[in-house]
Amino acid sequence: MDVTPPAPASGAEWPGVSVLIPTRSRPQLLARTLDAVAAQDYPGPVECIVVFDQSTPDPTLEDRAGLPVRVLGNERTPGLAGARNTGILAAGQPLVAFCDDDDTWLPTKLTEQVRLLDARPDASLVAHGVYVHFGRRVTRRVPDRSELSLTTLLRSRVMEAGPCTFLVRRDDLRGRIGLIDERLPGSYAEDYDLLLRAARHGPVVVVRKPLARVLWGRTSFFAGRWETIVAALQHLIDQHPEFRDEPKGLARLYGQMAFAHAALAHRGEAWRLVRRTLGLNWRERRAYVSLLVLSGLMPARAVLTAANTLGRGL
Repeated sequence: MDVTPPAPASGAEWPGVSVLIPTRSRPQLLARTLDAVAAQDYPGPVECIVVFDQSTPDPTLEDRAGLPVRVLGNERTPGLAGARNTGILAAGQPLVAFCDDDDTWLPTKLTEQVRLLDARPDASLVAHGVYVHFGRRVTRRVPDRSELSLTTLLRSRVMEAGPCTFLVRRDDLRGRIGLIDERLPGSYAEDYDLLLRAARHGPVVVVRKPLARVLWGRTSFFAGRWETIVAALQHLIDQHPEFRDEPKGLARLYGQMAFAHAALAHRGEAWRLVRRTLGLNWRERRAYVSLLVLSGLMPARAVLTAANTLGRGL
């Protein structure tokens, strides 16, 4: 029985997709991620580009059956942003899909996303929902709308639209949207920065169902790197002047910075940012959570564990 999905609505052939997977010293997780890419039901060509960042490339991955795999070393700035850009510049297919080495796709992901992109030529990027895995808990997270405008993304990070959900036209990444910002300290929030830049050129459209599983917690390279997080968030504010006209969104970022300073026991700077946050939006919960940490009522790690358990993050 033929179960090949029908062609896109435009009647065009299914375009090829380059899947970019940056990796660093996590071979078991990477193997699982590659298996999920190989299990896609997508009828068009799929190539997988694995970029080893600050680690030794494994050429044996190119021998995997059922999936064309290219193995590269990060040729640009060390870190996630440079690794992603190495893959983008090497991509040989017209569409680019992001996937981290600790995420796994559901089988229909590419088919559903490409079909939506075909139906929405005005879209700059296609995202979707996810299942968040933290310990033994699994949380279903799906964006509450089918389009994410720049205004929406300034006001809310929309955590459901993480990097493993991104499908973008390759020429847009090399052109009007631009590559990943390698100036972001530690590559923190590089995915959010890309979403904001993409939304300047057209809506981010959403397949409103979970099409991937993401791991939170110990697999993150950002856990506890508070100084890096503060510097990256300030860079983000500097690069997106639109935040000045969206106090709710700016308060959210200042609230995150306040929490990071509270975790570092930088009391003066944390208090200053709490006041700034509440001056912009008195309902911003991150300000009050920061006060809990400053008061010693709850350690920063306990706050993060509670947030991650709910599949929300901070």
